[in-house]
Amino acid sequence: MSVESEVDPVAVLERRPRHLPGVEGVWVFVIADMTVFGVLFACFMVGRHQDPALFEASRHALNPNFGGVNTLILLTSSLLVVLALDAVRKNRARVASHFLAGAFCCGVAFMVSKAIEYTEKLNANITLLTNDFYMYYFTMTGIHLAHVVAGNVVLFVLWFKARARTFDPDSPTVFECGATYWHMVDLLWIMLFPLLYLLR
Repeated sequence: MSVESEVDPVAVLERRPRHLPGVEGVWVFVIADMTVFGVLFACFMVGRHQDPALFEASRHALNPNFGGVNTLILLTSSLLVVLALDAVRKNRARVASHFLAGAFCCGVAFMVSKAIEYTEKLNANITLLTNDFYMYYFTMTGIHLAHVVAGNVVLFVLWFKARARTFDPDSPTVFECGATYWHMVDLLWIMLFPLLYLLR
């Protein structure tokens, strides 16, 4: 009488090859991009240390509601991207396309919100040249907004690929690369929001 050998799930997981999602080049880009933002953050803090009264007064002119809403929008979009990637790996293309469409809509909502916020500032005669705080504000949020636009293009391409089912569920490298980029965009905003809107 044969005795069935028990399967150790930990051993099975250890036998699976481990790898970073996507390709190495995307991670090099992410690290380089975040390094650039790190330098900008450091310059901002130096400027704040040199003229705290100006930076604090300027911060009060920002509407934290915009920052809070935008944070929720991007966190929601990142969750949808995670769910989409999981659906791709399970070969559920239709479900993945719905999640990607939702993430894309979140990206559009962020852009609309940012356009309204910028319009509000410009109508109040607040520009990049107003003072050092707003130079950093418009520069950093503007570069981030460009990243969101690029990310939305990526999400649209991924949505199209999911709709057309032109992917390999066992090796969804393109989807992993897109998700990695989008999570970077989200992470950058999570750092920008408190730095610009909340830091006293």
